[in-house]
Amino acid sequence: MSRAALEMIGQSGLGYTFDPLVEGAIPHPYSEAVKAFSPVIAKLLLPREYLLPTLSKIGSPRFRRWAVDHLPSKNLHALRDIVNTWDRTTVEIFESKKRALREGDEALAKQIGQAKDLMSILMKANIEASEEDRLSDEEVLAQVRSWNVLTSPHPLTRYMEDVVSNALSRTLHLLAMNPEVQDRLREEVVRARKANVGDISYDDLIALPFLDAVCRETLRLHPPAPKVLRVARQDISLPLSTPIKGIDGREMESIVVPKDTKIVISIINSNRDPLIWGPDSLEWRPERWLSPLPETVHNAHIPGIYSHLMTFLGGGRACIGFKFSQLEMKVVLSTLVSQFRFSLPEQEIVWQMNWITTPTVKGSSGCPQLPLKMEVVDYLDSNSNS
Repeated sequence: MSRAALEMIGQSGLGYTFDPLVEGAIPHPYSEAVKAFSPVIAKLLLPREYLLPTLSKIGSPRFRRWAVDHLPSKNLHALRDIVNTWDRTTVEIFESKKRALREGDEALAKQIGQAKDLMSILMKANIEASEEDRLSDEEVLAQVRSWNVLTSPHPLTRYMEDVVSNALSRTLHLLAMNPEVQDRLREEVVRARKANVGDISYDDLIALPFLDAVCRETLRLHPPAPKVLRVARQDISLPLSTPIKGIDGREMESIVVPKDTKIVISIINSNRDPLIWGPDSLEWRPERWLSPLPETVHNAHIPGIYSHLMTFLGGGRACIGFKFSQLEMKVVLSTLVSQFRFSLPEQEIVWQMNWITTPTVKGSSGCPQLPLKMEVVDYLDSNSNS
């Protein structure tokens, strides 16, 4: 699932293929680097938190690179190699796009996505911009590199890959646990596929109410990133929705948060708050989205950019790919559910609550995996084959 998620991001965002999605394919170095990033950066948590802010201001970039090469740290060298791989791939994609744009429409038509990807569109717009507004090649490359490394603990491509693949995995797991919901979803998708004589059009896909409800409910109850870290940029007084009592017994309606305070925002608790979502807030009920939501949801004024939820955060630091993630979920789910029936395996599935939730098999090594039983379904008739 993660391979498919990365490939969709690569083709639509960068106009580049990382994986042919066939059995036995050799992994792309970029894909391997993306997967290795989170484990490596986790091992450098303390130096990154307490030493990097100071060390990054010492000397020139060339000196800092020399220091990285010569410091006796296996993890630091692994991180260096990951960044080098990202940079090589970024430059390769950029130069390929630039050549195709110079050669004209015929060369663009041979590119992955036929130059309809986000990167090609932005590069073409930059070429057509006035001299005053045009970005230099180095500035464009810097924008592309921002897809790799953001201030979050995950690169954007890795974050989107994990969020989408884990949201899809969680949804398939829930559908296997709730076969009646799976059957209802399949009926809706199959009707749409028959009406479209094959692939469902974009407008019809996003208009499927029960598919939308299944996606929203999964992202509410099981946000792929259950928490996020933020730092206060100034002294603030944080208002509370419900007053609390301090250790001195006084009732408090707000909390003073000093500048530079590190704050852990619990996305999952906001999405599951029974005072907002009602007494069934811990239940997976897609049907809740098919009727008007409780007034408490609207009155809570949750600042999230998606469905009164904090799943994709809000404000200037909100997830820039949340619309893409929703569409990706619907495309994959509609394809799989119309052709396969999913049921639970003999093994017990345990979800690990890390920065990004991951499925594992109880008693295993802890490596991410989600085994499910699958049965082929022919949506053109009512027959199915194991």
